[in-house]
Amino acid sequence: MRYPEFLKENGTIGFVAPSFGCATEPYYTAFSHARERFEKMGYRMQLGPNCLVEKGIGISNKPELCAEELNESYCGEKNDVIISCGGGELMCEVVPFIDFDRIRAAKPKWYMGFSDNTNFTFLSTTICDTAAIYGPCASAFGMEPWHESVQDAFDVLCGRQKEVHNYDKWEREWTKDEEHPLLPYNVTEPVYIRRFPDREAVFEGRLVGGCMDCLVNLLGTEFDHVAEFNERYADEGIIWFLEACDLNIMSIRRAIWHMKHAGWFSHVRGFLIGRPLCFGEEMFGIDQYRAVTDLLSEYQVPVIMDLDIGHLSPMMPMVSGAYAKVHSEGNSFELVYEWR
Repeated sequence: MRYPEFLKENGTIGFVAPSFGCATEPYYTAFSHARERFEKMGYRMQLGPNCLVEKGIGISNKPELCAEELNESYCGEKNDVIISCGGGELMCEVVPFIDFDRIRAAKPKWYMGFSDNTNFTFLSTTICDTAAIYGPCASAFGMEPWHESVQDAFDVLCGRQKEVHNYDKWEREWTKDEEHPLLPYNVTEPVYIRRFPDREAVFEGRLVGGCMDCLVNLLGTEFDHVAEFNERYADEGIIWFLEACDLNIMSIRRAIWHMKHAGWFSHVRGFLIGRPLCFGEEMFGIDQYRAVTDLLSEYQVPVIMDLDIGHLSPMMPMVSGAYAKVHSEGNSFELVYEWR
């Protein structure tokens, strides 16, 4: 696994928009404030040409232009790390224009983003054997004050932290809007971790995953290199982290079925499942837990659910490709990274 150099003091943070940019509120003001804050911290900024653009369909610009921005930013020398401006809907259309051969040959660089950015964080790991951070996008760093999870993500990016843990509360209702673009997460709901089986869980392995909405879209395409990835790390085992955005309960179950029968879960050591955006919904007597556990029980590995991963903030920074050690007991969860 290739690990990039961490962000150094006075380094340069690059921003790209292969999915949505920060052209509209509340993202425009939040992104502007994030850059002001980073500048006061001593960092330099480098913006890609699409960061403040709204010309595409479900993404910032035409797919070719979004990919060109990403290719040049990642492989160039104008920045030290990259943070994506935002998630969106159709970054999958950008993927065919991403030059993975060039990226594999380039010096590795940290890329951070989540949701639609799965199309890069997951593929850079499975295709290019390069670690990436599944974590907050650029505008999140504009909130005042930073939530602990945002600080954790930045500390991981800087190499100051290799342990992450769950938080006390999560955000059910989003309060940030055009008139209040800098509000922090509206954390009101207590975190309750669910484990299947219901006992202490201790395991380790190579971490990979992302947003299931995007993952099942990549499955079976020419960009699906999961089988080779699983074999490369078969001796260490694989830990899958998964979360869902637009998928309802049945869609989540279908996604799990699809990944399972494609062989993606071979050599699995455990599953880390984030709260889905459809949290608490039921369909035909199936809830968010049975949507997952019914199909994964045969692997006889721990399945930990309702974790701080994904769209219902806050979110722990998940380093795709990293070797990780997991410990969960009671209502606590801890993950320790090893850069090997």
